[in-house]
Amino acid sequence: MSNPSPLALVVDDDEGIRQMLSAVLSKEGFAVTTAADGVEAVAAFEASRPAVVLMDIRMPRMTGLQALAAMRKIDRAAAVILMTAFAQVETAVQAIKEGAFDYIIKPFDIAEVLLLVGRALQVRGLRDDIAVLHRALTASYRTDRILTNNPRMMELLQSVAKVAKSNATVLVTGESGTGKELVAAAVHYNSPRSGGPFVKVNCAAVPEGLLESEFFGHEKGAFTGAVARRRGRFEQAEHGTLFLDEIGDISPSLQVKLLRVLQEREFERVGGTEPVRSDVRVVVATNRNLEEMVRQGQFRQDLYFRLNVVTLRTIPLRERPEDVRLLSGHFLQRFAAENQIDVTGFDDRAMDCLLRHSWPGNIRELSNAVERAVVMCTGRLIFPEDLPEQIACRPAEPEDAEEPVPADAAVDIAPGSGLPLRVMISQYEARAIGEALLRNGGNRMRTAQELGISRRSLLYKLQEYGIA
Repeated sequence: MSNPSPLALVVDDDEGIRQMLSAVLSKEGFAVTTAADGVEAVAAFEASRPAVVLMDIRMPRMTGLQALAAMRKIDRAAAVILMTAFAQVETAVQAIKEGAFDYIIKPFDIAEVLLLVGRALQVRGLRDDIAVLHRALTASYRTDRILTNNPRMMELLQSVAKVAKSNATVLVTGESGTGKELVAAAVHYNSPRSGGPFVKVNCAAVPEGLLESEFFGHEKGAFTGAVARRRGRFEQAEHGTLFLDEIGDISPSLQVKLLRVLQEREFERVGGTEPVRSDVRVVVATNRNLEEMVRQGQFRQDLYFRLNVVTLRTIPLRERPEDVRLLSGHFLQRFAAENQIDVTGFDDRAMDCLLRHSWPGNIRELSNAVERAVVMCTGRLIFPEDLPEQIACRPAEPEDAEEPVPADAAVDIAPGSGLPLRVMISQYEARAIGEALLRNGGNRMRTAQELGISRRSLLYKLQEYGIA
């Protein structure tokens, strides 16, 4: 059975434009419905939920911007491309802020319209794919924070589901930024101990002199400043899971005491003499080679064997290329919501940059790159210039691309200005931010509130435009 044709809604008070776009989209395989004004458009949208909407801005009874607002109340993910014969930057900015997928100026090039429609469908399809995969993973493994299409990562998740049922100590290995903490959390929340606490300690972040007290707690008067008894992380994790990250960084003396806890299930607080029983499952992680450290005498062999009951190895992002697109879409949705920025997807060139990058910082680097791009972009799509400099790239040209670009090729230029529309929008935005900053006496918090953005987004914009 073949897939149904995607539905497109064409809205314009000009019957000739409706007929022309209907014919073009029908030829491209769309099922097309039309409306003559905003009121009809909203009714048709609610009844049929089209995949994409092409809609004029200036229409009788209800404008395109008003219809857009009504459509987004029905479906916030609506892919609406607005059309107008009035090339005003203010209108373009307002349309994008109101949630339009993109903005096109009449008279338009048919190839440009089809390109925008194709991108809108691509973004919507990616969002649907992420939702389907997210539901599947959650149902199968309840690891709703781990997204992957990679077969090796799927095998890792299956191993997590198996080992979680036991009480065995788990060693999670892998490079920095590959999600070792997420794997540890998945072990805990899929285990019979999921109702207990999940306590985390970054061994590399705690000074060596304080790490023993951090682990086991201390008695009053055990050392200068110990004014009261303090429960350590082992006690805090009672009947739950204790996650020790960067376990390779602990000192030899602390390795001995940790080995005792794992073997005898008891410990003593610093300055204490009474043993404290411990009912804790221990999961440890490291990005170092513990076997090599054992050979060099830097890590106890008996502790290594005690920790290495079950080993789970996370996969570097460079070995999971199919996950770059998936995770990028996930982080885009997350950071767009956190910063209250209406960004819907990546330009093809920007995605090409993400797919080409080697990701030495793994998922953490990808997350930071997408967050930066979300707050730096000025439209609905992320472009290569929005990405960090080390990730932005020049997409490879086809080997046979030797013909010069025709002088009359369609480009995104605002009529009468000689400037690309995105440049004009940036200039308008910088001016608006500067004026708002002056009105609020330089107070950034009030300026951000007036502009309807987060303070963090405002700081990025001030840096981008060099506004003091």
